[in-house]
Amino acid sequence: MAEGAGTQPRVMFQTAGKEEEEEDPPYRRLGKLTVKYNRKDLQRRLDIEEWIDGQLHLLFDCEEEDIPELEIDIDVLLELPDADQRSKLQELLQECGKPKDDFINGLLYRIKGLRKMSGTLRK
Repeated sequence: MAEGAGTQPRVMFQTAGKEEEEEDPPYRRLGKLTVKYNRKDLQRRLDIEEWIDGQLHLLFDCEEEDIPELEIDIDVLLELPDADQRSKLQELLQECGKPKDDFINGLLYRIKGLRKMSGTLRK
């Protein structure tokens, strides 16, 4: 797709009615891809995920590899009604012995207004 490290990805469109050189395929006309989510949305999501990671280190008071198998999926939370988001987080964090209300309140505040990502852009 991209020819060099600094080039942007492009989509090739077939042109109708124009004759191309024989060695070039008929789909050489280039067009830019559009992205459904802008950089600001993606950066905000990344910032939230990094904040979650840091807070889990504090809550469990251990290194990353020692944190229990715990997956906080922002998109799953966004699909839930506001009342269920808190109970879902409390359920996920039930193994944590420290007070978790500040973390839950902070996360719910940070995800307000965040858009759910489509399945193709998620991990």
